[in-house]
Amino acid sequence: MTTTAATTATLTTTAPTGTTGTTGTTGTAGTTGTTGTTGTTGTTGTRVELLLPTGWFPVCETAVLTPGRGVAALLPDGRQAAVFLDRTGTLHAIGNRDPFTGACVLSRGLLGGGRSGPPFVASPLLKQRFDLTTGRCLDDPEVAVDVYAVRRS
Repeated sequence: MTTTAATTATLTTTAPTGTTGTTGTTGTAGTTGTTGTTGTTGTTGTRVELLLPTGWFPVCETAVLTPGRGVAALLPDGRQAAVFLDRTGTLHAIGNRDPFTGACVLSRGLLGGGRSGPPFVASPLLKQRFDLTTGRCLDDPEVAVDVYAVRRS
Protein backbone atom coordinates (compact mmCIF):
# COMPACT_ATOMS: atom_id res chain seq x y z
CA MET A 1 0.00 0.00 0.00
CA THR A 2 1.42 3.38 -0.95
CA THR A 3 0.57 6.79 0.42
CA THR A 4 1.04 10.03 -1.47
CA ALA A 5 0.84 13.57 -0.15
CA ALA A 6 -0.10 16.53 -2.31
CA THR A 7 1.43 19.93 -1.74
CA THR A 8 -1.91 21.21 -0.45
CA ALA A 9 -1.66 18.79 2.51
CA THR A 10 -4.55 16.73 1.17
CA LEU A 11 -3.59 13.09 1.54
CA THR A 12 -4.98 10.24 -0.50
CA THR A 13 -4.19 6.56 -0.35
CA THR A 14 -4.13 4.04 -3.15
CA ALA A 15 -3.73 0.29 -2.89
CA PRO A 16 -2.51 -2.11 -5.56
CA THR A 17 -5.01 -4.58 -6.99
CA GLY A 18 -5.39 -7.68 -4.86
CA THR A 19 -4.28 -6.00 -1.63
CA THR A 20 -6.20 -7.08 1.44
CA GLY A 21 -6.84 -5.09 4.61
CA THR A 22 -4.37 -4.54 7.42
CA THR A 23 -4.34 -6.22 10.77
CA GLY A 24 -3.29 -5.22 14.28
CA THR A 25 -3.57 -2.01 16.26
CA THR A 26 -1.32 -0.10 18.61
CA GLY A 27 -1.92 2.59 21.19
CA THR A 28 -4.85 2.91 23.55
CA ALA A 29 -8.40 4.03 22.93
CA GLY A 30 -9.37 7.54 23.89
CA THR A 31 -12.65 9.26 24.64
CA THR A 32 -15.96 8.20 23.11
CA GLY A 33 -17.65 10.99 21.16
CA THR A 34 -21.24 11.44 19.99
CA THR A 35 -20.60 9.83 16.62
CA GLY A 36 -17.48 7.75 17.17
CA THR A 37 -14.32 7.22 19.15
CA THR A 38 -11.33 9.51 18.90
CA GLY A 39 -8.04 9.96 20.68
CA THR A 40 -5.43 7.30 20.07
CA THR A 41 -2.17 7.66 21.96
CA GLY A 42 1.10 5.81 21.77
CA THR A 43 4.07 6.19 19.48
CA THR A 44 4.22 2.81 17.76
CA GLY A 45 2.68 2.34 14.36
CA THR A 46 3.64 4.12 11.20
CA ARG A 47 0.27 4.64 9.55
CA VAL A 48 -2.84 6.57 10.61
CA GLU A 49 -6.20 4.92 9.85
CA LEU A 50 -9.80 6.13 10.20
CA LEU A 51 -12.75 3.87 10.88
CA LEU A 52 -15.34 4.24 8.10
CA PRO A 53 -18.54 2.20 7.59
CA THR A 54 -16.56 -0.05 5.22
CA GLY A 55 -13.72 -0.67 7.72
CA TRP A 56 -10.37 0.88 8.57
CA PHE A 57 -9.13 3.29 5.89
CA PRO A 58 -5.40 4.21 5.71
CA VAL A 59 -4.94 7.97 5.60
CA CYS A 60 -1.26 8.85 5.88
CA GLU A 61 2.04 7.94 7.43
CA THR A 62 2.47 9.12 11.02
CA ALA A 63 5.66 10.94 10.02
CA VAL A 64 3.75 13.53 7.94
CA LEU A 65 1.83 14.77 11.00
CA THR A 66 3.22 17.70 12.95
CA PRO A 67 2.16 18.05 16.61
CA GLY A 68 -0.30 20.90 16.97
CA ARG A 69 -1.22 20.93 13.26
CA GLY A 70 -3.75 19.17 11.05
CA VAL A 71 -3.94 17.63 7.59
CA ALA A 72 -6.91 17.07 5.28
CA ALA A 73 -7.65 13.55 4.07
CA LEU A 74 -9.82 12.73 1.07
CA LEU A 75 -12.17 9.85 1.92
CA PRO A 76 -13.45 7.25 -0.58
CA ASP A 77 -16.93 8.85 -0.69
CA GLY A 78 -15.50 12.27 -1.63
CA ARG A 79 -15.86 13.85 1.81
CA GLN A 80 -12.85 15.12 3.74
CA ALA A 81 -11.59 14.44 7.24
CA ALA A 82 -9.33 16.70 9.29
CA VAL A 83 -6.68 14.64 11.10
CA PHE A 84 -4.78 16.18 14.01
CA LEU A 85 -1.84 15.15 16.16
CA ASP A 86 -2.03 17.23 19.31
CA ARG A 87 1.02 18.20 21.35
CA THR A 88 0.48 15.27 23.75
CA GLY A 89 0.75 12.80 20.84
CA THR A 90 -2.97 12.05 20.69
CA LEU A 91 -4.61 11.58 17.28
CA HIS A 92 -8.02 13.12 16.50
CA ALA A 93 -10.13 13.07 13.35
CA ILE A 94 -13.23 15.12 12.56
CA GLY A 95 -15.05 16.22 9.41
CA ASN A 96 -13.07 18.90 7.59
CA ARG A 97 -16.12 20.91 6.45
CA ASP A 98 -16.88 24.01 8.52
CA PRO A 99 -20.68 23.87 8.99
CA PHE A 100 -20.90 27.67 9.31
CA THR A 101 -19.29 28.48 5.95
CA GLY A 102 -19.37 25.20 4.01
CA ALA A 103 -15.63 25.46 3.34
CA CYS A 104 -13.36 22.47 3.97
CA VAL A 105 -10.87 24.27 6.21
CA LEU A 106 -10.97 22.80 9.72
CA SER A 107 -7.66 20.95 9.14
CA ARG A 108 -6.00 24.37 8.95
CA GLY A 109 -7.44 25.59 12.25
CA LEU A 110 -5.58 26.23 15.49
CA LEU A 111 -5.63 23.58 18.23
CA GLY A 112 -6.39 24.51 21.80
CA GLY A 113 -7.76 23.17 25.08
CA GLY A 114 -6.13 20.35 26.96
CA ARG A 115 -5.50 21.25 30.58
CA SER A 116 -8.18 23.95 30.64
CA GLY A 117 -10.89 21.98 28.85
CA PRO A 118 -11.58 19.59 25.99
CA PRO A 119 -9.19 19.61 23.04
CA PHE A 120 -10.62 21.70 20.22
CA VAL A 121 -9.85 23.19 16.83
CA ALA A 122 -10.83 26.77 16.00
CA SER A 123 -12.04 27.27 12.45
CA PRO A 124 -9.62 29.53 10.57
CA LEU A 125 -12.54 31.46 9.04
CA LEU A 126 -15.08 32.50 11.68
CA LYS A 127 -13.19 31.08 14.69
CA GLN A 128 -15.91 28.76 16.03
CA ARG A 129 -14.33 26.05 18.19
CA PHE A 130 -15.10 22.34 17.68
CA ASP A 131 -14.47 19.74 20.38
CA LEU A 132 -12.15 17.11 18.88
CA THR A 133 -13.66 14.30 20.96
CA THR A 134 -17.36 14.93 20.32
CA GLY A 135 -17.44 17.17 17.24
CA ARG A 136 -19.77 19.57 19.05
CA CYS A 137 -19.29 23.30 18.47
CA LEU A 138 -18.26 24.91 21.77
CA ASP A 139 -19.74 28.24 20.66
CA ASP A 140 -23.08 26.88 19.37
CA PRO A 141 -24.07 23.52 20.97
CA GLU A 142 -26.71 22.91 18.27
CA VAL A 143 -23.97 22.48 15.63
CA ALA A 144 -21.53 19.58 15.30
CA VAL A 145 -19.16 17.96 12.81
CA ASP A 146 -18.51 14.24 12.25
CA VAL A 147 -16.01 12.46 14.49
CA TYR A 148 -13.98 9.50 13.24
CA ALA A 149 -12.35 6.73 15.24
CA VAL A 150 -8.64 6.87 14.56
CA ARG A 151 -5.74 4.49 15.21
CA ARG A 152 -2.08 3.91 14.47
CA SER A 153 -1.21 0.66 12.76
